[in-house]
Amino acid sequence: MQPTWLLPGLGAALLLSAAVLYVATASWLVALAFLLGAGVLLGGVVVLDRMRSEPLAEAQSAPDWTVTVAAIEREGEAIAITDRANRMVCANSLFVEHFGVGAAPPALPFAREAVEAVTLLARIAWRDGASALDKVEGQDESEWQISAQRAGRGEDHLIWRLRPIVRARGTDLGALDLAGPFGKMLSRAGIETAITRADGVIRAVSAGFAERAAGDERATLMGQDFVSFLRSDERDRIFFAREGRGGTPQTLVDIPLVDPETQSAPAGPDEATSLMLLIDSGVGIGSGWDGASHAGVAQLDALLAQLPLGLAMTDRDGRFLFGNEAFLRSVGREGRGLPAFPTDLVTREDKAALSDAVRRHGRGPSTSGDVAVRLVNSPEEPVSLGLAGVRGLGEAAVLLSLADSSQENQLRRQVAQATKMQAVGQLAGGVAHDFNNVLTAIIGTCDLMLLRHIPGDSDYDDIQQIRANSNRAAALTRQLLAFSRQQTLRPEVIQLPDVVSEVSPLIKRLLGEKITYYVQHDRNLGAVRADPQQMEQVIMNLAVNARDAIQSRGNGMGRISLYTRTLQARQVIQLGSEVLPAADYTVLIVQDTGGGIAPHVLPKLFEPFFTTKEQGKGTGLGLSTAYGIVKQSGGFIFADNVTDKTGHPTGARFTVYFPVHRGEAPKKREAAPLVSSDWSAGGKLLLVEDEDMVRIVAERALARAGYEVTACANGEEGLAAILEGSTQFDIVVSDVVMPGMDGPAMVRAIRAKLPNMPVLFMSGYAEEQLRRDIDIPDMHFIAKPFSVASIGDKVGAVLQQARADERA
Repeated sequence: MQPTWLLPGLGAALLLSAAVLYVATASWLVALAFLLGAGVLLGGVVVLDRMRSEPLAEAQSAPDWTVTVAAIEREGEAIAITDRANRMVCANSLFVEHFGVGAAPPALPFAREAVEAVTLLARIAWRDGASALDKVEGQDESEWQISAQRAGRGEDHLIWRLRPIVRARGTDLGALDLAGPFGKMLSRAGIETAITRADGVIRAVSAGFAERAAGDERATLMGQDFVSFLRSDERDRIFFAREGRGGTPQTLVDIPLVDPETQSAPAGPDEATSLMLLIDSGVGIGSGWDGASHAGVAQLDALLAQLPLGLAMTDRDGRFLFGNEAFLRSVGREGRGLPAFPTDLVTREDKAALSDAVRRHGRGPSTSGDVAVRLVNSPEEPVSLGLAGVRGLGEAAVLLSLADSSQENQLRRQVAQATKMQAVGQLAGGVAHDFNNVLTAIIGTCDLMLLRHIPGDSDYDDIQQIRANSNRAAALTRQLLAFSRQQTLRPEVIQLPDVVSEVSPLIKRLLGEKITYYVQHDRNLGAVRADPQQMEQVIMNLAVNARDAIQSRGNGMGRISLYTRTLQARQVIQLGSEVLPAADYTVLIVQDTGGGIAPHVLPKLFEPFFTTKEQGKGTGLGLSTAYGIVKQSGGFIFADNVTDKTGHPTGARFTVYFPVHRGEAPKKREAAPLVSSDWSAGGKLLLVEDEDMVRIVAERALARAGYEVTACANGEEGLAAILEGSTQFDIVVSDVVMPGMDGPAMVRAIRAKLPNMPVLFMSGYAEEQLRRDIDIPDMHFIAKPFSVASIGDKVGAVLQQARADERA
């Protein structure tokens, strides 16, 4: 900027120069032009000088915020200052690290609800001078405590303070809070704890750790380097740096927090964390402990038993020194204690790898790692066993860590088993449906051939044999439908002892003379609602299965006992079953002396086609059929072993629970009168079936019975035949499942035009399931496979009922 005295001097010089020019030229016009030009030039220089000086003045007058930034640098607290226009004035490094330089409160990178809450906080702070929020959800499931306070000479700024709410995360540690009661409990026992990232930066510490490391139990120490609070001496003993040489030596145990299922940190592969334990040597495991003296091991066991993580320690030779309860549960040794060596806990294939890992961590430098092993109690599921070399205890030792995932594994197996059983059931139902179509064609063709042959013909016996084998195959499909809970049941209110008495003579003939059959019934048994014929099949299947188990043992002598028991709701509650609802049950028990069921067989017992019998001696459908019938009847079936006093299995026991029926017993259905197949000869019938072989057999059978049959291959053709109106049909016989327009859709369209049209559905699925899914009034059903006579009789009965309804 130019001095103020310079401008008048320049003006005087210009006037003098103009006077000289006038004297020289004797022209006042030239002098005036010179004076105006020089004046304009001088004015431009002055304006340019002022424009250059103004930014400098502004810069000199702006406040210096660098001192403020240095003052607000605080550990564990993000601080920012904004003006009345919510513009960022300055922020410390923690705020920039979490939110960036472009985010000025209240416009933080939060969800909309959180931003609205912070905006309301700002309004209240401008109005009242200060405001705070105890908990605001941020990015990546983080949580913050936020406060704002008005400040400045004119109170035209807001000071924002954001404190992260620290939550410890780790495998199977749940909501572990080191700053809470758990950390304080360990601190009283001489164990200080911290959770660090893979790079050694602290994420959370206990109050005791903060007190000994920083002198303030309220300090979070988040973001600090863990090793910066420790020191070691010439003997590699570890101390808290703040305590100096007067402190007590510490044993550092590094426990990687690893998810046993994914083999990665719960927070993600890039955020691996470790639980650091600093154990005070004054707790009884100090430098005076050697390999021969195990003083203090019991005390250490008592301390570490409080941790939900399974921990055990071995000496440098691999012998177990102790293990807490969580470790014993994880390895299946609860109540039995630990073996001599860790290798006794794993399968034979993993012994060498585990032995080498223990030796490496026990004799080398202080390191940590993990090894995948398979435990003897669950060899099919590998687990991650953590290992850490421990120093500062005299002789070197190795700390083993293992998360107790037994409950999670059990739930996972149950879910997998339930999913597999459901998938197999759906597959079985689909296979049975398709197979029933094939059997319908085979049985119908045999019936038509038998009409042209008489007993004594060379082909008659062969045709009868084909028909008999087809009927056996139809029985197998009924078992598949029973397993998939798609069998057509005729439930009645029955008493189980009545069913047992009906089937007992047949069971005795099947068992033979070497096996004793014993029956015992409770009094006052409640009635159950089930299909009596299917209940007989359940009892027969269980009895035959027990007979085969007894005959497979030595001389084949044994005993099969059948009991019926009553079980009240309060007794069910006392059982503590997670599967059985609290209700009154009538229980059927079938027990044998066949030596029991192998543990690996129990989970697969009710799967279809699973059998332990020799090839050719079992279909594997007996127990799966019983399972399907019981579940479809609303009951529950369980299998277990009967043991003697020594715990050795002596036999198998199948327990079936049926809910007690509380309603009024309905009257038994009267048998439907037989209808001659030639009753309504001459009736016009629309047959719709997509399977060619089934359609051909049904068409021939119905035509032979005297009906005028119009056959269609799909629902679209069937509906078109109705809508044409050239033929007035008396009944529609249709398959249910067809490509394109299925049977129910076709019938609904037909009923829209002809509401009184009789309908007979054919299907290989269960009648009850179809009635629930279709929901068409006044429909009739015939199950596949059917014979030539049965399809004709069924059509005649449906027409007879329709004519009777019209007359009524």
